[in-house]
Amino acid sequence: MPESQHIEYKQTWRDEYLKWISGFANAEGGVLVVGRDDAGKVVGLKHAEKLLEDIPNKVRDILGIVVEVNLRQQDALAYLEIAVEPYPYPVSHRGKYFLRSGSTLQELKGPALDRFILRKQGKTWDGVPVPRVQASDLAASVFETFRKKASRSKRLSAEIVSEPDAVLLEKLLLTEGDYLKRAAVLLFHPAPETFVTGAYVKIGYFNSNTDLAYQDEVHGDLISQVDRTLDLLLTKYTKAFISYEGAQRVETYPVPEDALREAVTNAIVHKDYSVGAPIQISVYADKLMIWNPGQLPPHWTVERLFEKHASQPFNPDVANAFFRAGMIESWGRGFERIIEACEKADSPKPEIRCESSGLWLDFTIRQSTHSSIGVVATPKTTPKTTQEKILILLAENPAVSRQVIADSLGISIDGVKYHLNRLRDDGVIRHEGPSRGGRWIILK
Repeated sequence: MPESQHIEYKQTWRDEYLKWISGFANAEGGVLVVGRDDAGKVVGLKHAEKLLEDIPNKVRDILGIVVEVNLRQQDALAYLEIAVEPYPYPVSHRGKYFLRSGSTLQELKGPALDRFILRKQGKTWDGVPVPRVQASDLAASVFETFRKKASRSKRLSAEIVSEPDAVLLEKLLLTEGDYLKRAAVLLFHPAPETFVTGAYVKIGYFNSNTDLAYQDEVHGDLISQVDRTLDLLLTKYTKAFISYEGAQRVETYPVPEDALREAVTNAIVHKDYSVGAPIQISVYADKLMIWNPGQLPPHWTVERLFEKHASQPFNPDVANAFFRAGMIESWGRGFERIIEACEKADSPKPEIRCESSGLWLDFTIRQSTHSSIGVVATPKTTPKTTQEKILILLAENPAVSRQVIADSLGISIDGVKYHLNRLRDDGVIRHEGPSRGGRWIILK
């Protein structure tokens, strides 16, 4: 039998192998066999009877746990089997923590150690209390947005939706005693990065891997980040293919909108926010890549994401709020829904890669199929979103600056310039006077 998650072979005993025992105790348990080679062949063990007495004492004194040590024989060769039970609390070896993963032993450090200790305590990272933050510090506008979404989804009763902010947070399980949880800060604080480094989305358009053409950053509460990120991707970073069915104008996205929304939402909800790096979306002429510094549940494979599986959100408190708002499902079908959206749109399925640094989701950007009939692909102007909001600001103040527009809408200066140029090219607005101090005229 080869080595596995639950079996490790050693030819002789060394005290450093106590680390393997702690690794089994911190994982799912297992058996450390002493007196077999790496292939599992019995090679015999000298002083087996003495080790039968010494090893349990060393395990107890150094690791603080109890293991079962059994003396076995095969072809007159003695060997030991050390059976280790999984322990409900962290087991350290001389102040360090180890974990059995597959057939390897890993020393836990940094965020991985934090997650491990929290998990042993029955907690998750987003469920940790945060001092010095009150419900009054959170954004009223975000609560209003959440209430509207929750009312439409009908996943919260009307009575709960109408409760004061502090009570609503309690009903959403976003409090612990007198404290708000990290999830509450991420979901409703106007500037969650004050408390959580890297809690934002970075988007860039690349001509090549080394040639960044332009970029944007999406900051603020997680609920707003979804819509603002999607808005930027659909209006600035990708181009809709324009065709006509009779007199009807049809816009087809190079990446299906439903798939892209599901992917962005999934990345924001399941990100490992302890890492401190933002979600990064890289757009090229032929592909769109989403990198999420998150991890699969222990022992999961990428293939399992596309099979029927229970929902195990990385941030369960964040996921619950998104579910109540109708922004995600709760049955672990996120990647299935992405695939279904791509199949429905006759678009290539995305590729998913799991690396030690996080998860990659790569979409192929389809090229226009309408070029032969002279229809040009043009960036989509989405009504009731960014460009309409800009027109409202221009109507209220024709002399408004690009910086004020950017600050009001939470987008970059480059994003404002892009939308203004589109509105001007479409004959909707024109600018009079100098670039500084002039005014905008709305023509349509």
